[in-house]
Amino acid sequence: MKIKSKIILAISAVVLVSCSASKTKTFKENEFKEWAKTPPMGWNSWDCYGPTVEEHEVKANADYMAKELKSFGWEYVVVDIRWFVENDKAGGYNQTDPRYVIDQYGRYLPAVNRFPSAKEGQGFKPLADYIHDKGLKFGIHIMRGIPKKAVEDKLPIKGTNGITADQIFSTQLQCEWLKDNYTIVADKPGAQEYYDSLFELYAQWGVDFIKIDDLSRPYHEGEINLIRKAIDKCGRKIVLSTSPGETPVEAAAHVSNHANMWRMVDDVWDTWPHIAHLMEVSQKWYPYIAPGTWPDCDMIPLGRISVRGERGEDRMTRLTKDEQYTLMTFFSIFKSPLFFGGDLPSNDAFTLSLLTNKEVLKMHSESTSVTELFHKDGNIAVTSKNPKDGSIYLAVINSSDAVSENISVSLSDLGITSTKSVSNMWTKENVTLTENKINISLKPHSSVLYQLKGNK
Repeated sequence: MKIKSKIILAISAVVLVSCSASKTKTFKENEFKEWAKTPPMGWNSWDCYGPTVEEHEVKANADYMAKELKSFGWEYVVVDIRWFVENDKAGGYNQTDPRYVIDQYGRYLPAVNRFPSAKEGQGFKPLADYIHDKGLKFGIHIMRGIPKKAVEDKLPIKGTNGITADQIFSTQLQCEWLKDNYTIVADKPGAQEYYDSLFELYAQWGVDFIKIDDLSRPYHEGEINLIRKAIDKCGRKIVLSTSPGETPVEAAAHVSNHANMWRMVDDVWDTWPHIAHLMEVSQKWYPYIAPGTWPDCDMIPLGRISVRGERGEDRMTRLTKDEQYTLMTFFSIFKSPLFFGGDLPSNDAFTLSLLTNKEVLKMHSESTSVTELFHKDGNIAVTSKNPKDGSIYLAVINSSDAVSENISVSLSDLGITSTKSVSNMWTKENVTLTENKINISLKPHSSVLYQLKGNK
């Protein structure tokens, strides 16, 4: 296959402030956990624009976030996959004749026909500046590995004495669903320097968040080590998200000491089986929910999605309102990072209400001790505590497809003997206890989220 590309000379030193080694701060081991003490919240372009998002669309979503969501804690604006391809397409990827934009060190650059402000080698810095000026943070997506084009052209690796891209790659374990890159052999001379050069560039652009794809299945421990070291050397606090796939729980100790968030499942779309599968897989990850390191439920496929997306036609989410409440309830009490996938300017009032419930977001930010009380026969209950005000939270879900359920949770299950009040956090309605029990009747796919105050 013949691959077309534009190789752009690195003139960014003219327009960007370069990072000299003597001036760059090196972060300490595990310092990265301080950069995401609460689960990150933001918007990602994937669910609505796939690999085709353009600068004006990113700005429109940033404008909406600054106006409607920033005061509720939403802050990251993330450009997802293949921003360096001039001629990608909706409904999949153009892998027949992609036109890549790449610099002389084998590093992808934004396609100027999609991101006009990247002209003259400026990269994403102008767009990042636009987002930063709104009090928000900027993120990008990349694939693990090194571009095939860099290998084929034997491009030099910045920071080495003559090592070229063809000396650090392997065709083994190449991503199965997107063939832009080869695997980097982690112990090859030049491998660390390549990742160092990437994050030096991203730090110059002002990147605050990086989502790196195809790291989890199989688990690429060697490349994750390179990435962690490169971020820690680059001098900028860049939150790391590993994606996608079902990260093996056997890697929990490693991933929680190298990444701020990691995906538990493949892409979650707007169908109930995706949500049900996510809740099943999540059972093994409760012990690893901790400040700075978060198991990730994936993006939130609500609002208007697939404007030019990978799955299906332009639409409002196919999830029912009950299912949307259930998704937001579970993501929030589980303390997953929250990244909205829909086109924000297209939000209706109901969708906006799901993203701006102050008490739910307070729970998401402040709660601790997230525990699954039971998960059996389609009935799920999850609880957590707020150490600041003493509240106890309880989410109860009926994940079955056809059976309404009467579910009961006693105060003793929550570790208390009495409570002054129980309120539904979505509807604000108060709940009456019967014999110190909360009795709930739930239709299929529906849920409740309660806050208990004044507990003893």
